Amino acid sequence: MNSFELYFRLGLKHILDIQGYDHILFVLALCAVFIARDWRKIVILVTAFTIGHSLTLALATFKVIQVRSDVIEFLIPVTIAITAFTTILKPRPSTGKGIQMNYFLALFFGLIHGLGFSNYLRELLGKEAVIWKPLLAFNLGLEAGQLIIVGAYLLVTSILVGIAGVNRKEWTLVMAAMVLGISLMMMLETKFW
Repeated sequence: MNSFELYFRLGLKHILDIQGYDHILFVLALCAVFIARDWRKIVILVTAFTIGHSLTLALATFKVIQVRSDVIEFLIPVTIAITAFTTILKPRPSTGKGIQMNYFLALFFGLIHGLGFSNYLRELLGKEAVIWKPLLAFNLGLEAGQLIIVGAYLLVTSILVGIAGVNRKEWTLVMAAMVLGISLMMMLETKFW
């Protein structure tokens, strides 16, 4: 296996690892208001998150920024809770044509999430002569993993809302409430004070 493939798989595993379900929860919180026909909006939203994640992951890997890991481990579930709570307040996607606030939030929250994995990745990349290729591969794997989660979510949503007749708003509220509840528990478990 070459270096690119190795780091791509690491990124994929990072997002799909059930032990590190914080990313899965965040992607579900982002997706909760959407259905299959909104797939383009979800891809843009998830990509905004990946861009933010990639940026801070790169900056932390190159030791440009350093933040206490216990603070980041607390802030990650905070971002999930805010996203889920926002969905509960507004359980339908915006119909405006401009760039909505949720894209900026996804980008900003991606910055926070990127710091969460930076120490481990920095250790791995310390052995590499050229850092940018493995970093790119990792982030592409991360994006691919997020798209897998989005695809699974859209499939389940299509079955429940489109075929089984579950009310769309109720489905959105249930998803957001479950993610909010889990993220609040994560916040209590990772408090840094």
